[in-house]
Amino acid sequence: MHPDVYRLLIALMIGAIIGAEREYRSKSAGLRTMIMVSLSSCLFTILSIRIGLDSHDRIAANILTGLGFFGAGVIFRDENRISGITTATTIWMTAALGMAAGAGYEWLSLFATLIVLVVLIFLIYVQEWIESLNQARTYRIVCKFKKKTLYQYEELFKHYNMQVIRSVQHKTEERITGRWILIGSKENHQKLTAYLLNDSNIQELSF
Repeated sequence: MHPDVYRLLIALMIGAIIGAEREYRSKSAGLRTMIMVSLSSCLFTILSIRIGLDSHDRIAANILTGLGFFGAGVIFRDENRISGITTATTIWMTAALGMAAGAGYEWLSLFATLIVLVVLIFLIYVQEWIESLNQARTYRIVCKFKKKTLYQYEELFKHYNMQVIRSVQHKTEERITGRWILIGSKENHQKLTAYLLNDSNIQELSF
């Protein structure tokens, strides 16, 4: 078997392994995407070595530039958080693994793939444990305006051991809206949410 074909098959396997994990978690970049990223990076690296007689990196160097735009496409922001950063960095890493395979560092690419799997599969449990101890959430409360602010809720937040890191209030003609970013444990967030859901003075609540 030709060495380049062997390297492409390794890149295919790397993309399939990482892509299967992303597909299992229903991420925007799944099995086929990761395979194509790994294969294309490997092929571009092989071509860069073969064509770039004077500068072997002239084609491969542009892989990272192109992936910057591609990775940005899977990052999006909803009301409370930014999502897709892990998927974007996984695309970046998959390309690096494909490049390593294409450059002839097959064992290095396979060992690095093992490390990536450890990070994606096992460290998520460590991340969830840390988030259960301390996490940030954005709360939005809308009440009928009664000629007073919503600072009484900040006292409530302190009662549930929440740290207020940002507070904004906005008044319209008949309503007043408050938005806070709170840091606390998952358990305390749940207790606070349960209390706020039963508060008859709150007309709208998001968290």
